[in-house]
Amino acid sequence: MNTESIGKRVGQILATLPDGVTLVAAAKTRTPEEVVSVIEAGVTAVGHNYVQEAESMVPVVGQGVSWHLIGHLQRNKAKKAVALFDLIETLDSWRLADALERHCAAADRTMPVLIEINSGEESSKTGVRPAEVDALVRRVSGLEHIRVQGVMTMGPRFGDPEEARPYFRLTREVFKRLKDAQIPHVEMRYLSMGMSNTYEIAIEEGANIVRIGTRLFGERA
Repeated sequence: MNTESIGKRVGQILATLPDGVTLVAAAKTRTPEEVVSVIEAGVTAVGHNYVQEAESMVPVVGQGVSWHLIGHLQRNKAKKAVALFDLIETLDSWRLADALERHCAAADRTMPVLIEINSGEESSKTGVRPAEVDALVRRVSGLEHIRVQGVMTMGPRFGDPEEARPYFRLTREVFKRLKDAQIPHVEMRYLSMGMSNTYEIAIEEGANIVRIGTRLFGERA
């Protein structure tokens, strides 16, 4: 691991991000040392796909950053997720929301969440279909310990970055629709879209959270 090159890449990306855009370092399969190196270079939020990976990393790295869950969350991991993360970006069902509510109530904490949108309506991907988002948000808004603060989408990981634009545009339209609806206890603050290959397109389409791994850390071993 070359921490100097990681720090340089972080600096280059941070310098290009518009004001108000948060860079989440996608830390899937990375070591605590690699994560510490991006934090020292200026990253303020770290994302994990898996609860078990975060479980081993958070105590080592510490609470000096915001921890985001950016992968699919199984209901049987909800209790651990509540203890580990500051923002869950992948709420995709009422059953998961109900599980999170129970564990948050037991822990006496309120969890901010983003609704994950399956913008391509792909059967192989998790997330709520665009036409079903509003109903889920309105239902979740009645929970005491869950606060919807925005939406996220994955979009295609590979190929021409331009191919992601329609997915991002659709997600932005859902975000705006929910914001305009002014649903009680719902604050549409975050639009999380874009990864290493597509984050620049995502920002053009309104993203204010981007989740970048390979462009920060280099290719996985």
